[in-house]
Amino acid sequence: MGADVVTFGETMVLLEAGSSGPLRYVETFTKRYGGAESNVAIGLSKLGHQSLWMSKVGKDEFGEFLIQKIRGEGVNTNFVKSYQGAPTGMYLKEMRRPGDQRVVYYRAGSAASFFNENDLDEEQISQAKILHLTGITALLSESCRQAMFKAIEIAKENNVYVSFDPNLRFTLMGELGEDGARQVIRQIAEKADLVMPGLDEAEWLFGTSDEQEVANLLFESGVKQVVIKNGGEYSFYAEAGGESGRIPSFKVKQIVDAIGAGDGFAAGVLSGLLEKKSLGDAVHFAAAVGALVVSSPGDIEGLPTRDEVLDYIEQKEGNAGGVLR
Repeated sequence: MGADVVTFGETMVLLEAGSSGPLRYVETFTKRYGGAESNVAIGLSKLGHQSLWMSKVGKDEFGEFLIQKIRGEGVNTNFVKSYQGAPTGMYLKEMRRPGDQRVVYYRAGSAASFFNENDLDEEQISQAKILHLTGITALLSESCRQAMFKAIEIAKENNVYVSFDPNLRFTLMGELGEDGARQVIRQIAEKADLVMPGLDEAEWLFGTSDEQEVANLLFESGVKQVVIKNGGEYSFYAEAGGESGRIPSFKVKQIVDAIGAGDGFAAGVLSGLLEKKSLGDAVHFAAAVGALVVSSPGDIEGLPTRDEVLDYIEQKEGNAGGVLR
């Protein structure tokens, strides 16, 4: 029996500044970690699903740290490879002042950028219910791009549902440039079953901020479901030949750390779909996950359990009709 969700991509060690101000004045750091795909895998594990994350890490202490931590969150890391030829990637989080966070990456030439289609485990992908991908991996290297298209091919041959979050990173576009990156990410999106861009990403990819128009363009390519996130305001959802609508975001009094919220949201949507919720209900559930994530520091520390999400929804909305657990 395979995992509910299989994903792959780079996870890096995070050194978070222990005080505010420019990094040159910071003396201490807290060691954490984060990566879009492993964040989603951990989010799903906490929500009660079986998740599997593939990657390459350096054959170094940071690589061992990542495997140990992610496995400790209940994610299957048996298909993560240690690579002698390059180090584990790293990034630093700087807090210039309240509400002004900046991230500096040290990931060029990292072990994960050497991930290739031979590192995929075809059996695990073919037995999964969902293959989840992000545009970050597509921009790491040519070998990573080839691995993504190969993984999609394996999934399609085995009727595995493909989820895609563009998760744009302009700093990774490199030699591809904006036009090349746009073409690659659109190609992947058009092969997916579910596409979950932010509204700004959708506009960058398709040249329009009209959510229904973006959805229709994707439906023409064979995409089945679309979710477009509009920050803390709402999320638009649509199904090919089905319903569409907007789900309001939960209002958060104080955002502690917004990084990782989109990954938590993606985990919430996939969790809802695995539980056979309607797309609208899955998005509503995901909105609660995202709100809980931004209320805690770090990429994964705020990822909630299923009961925590349901308690949060009940607290915010009341329990007039009863909460199904």
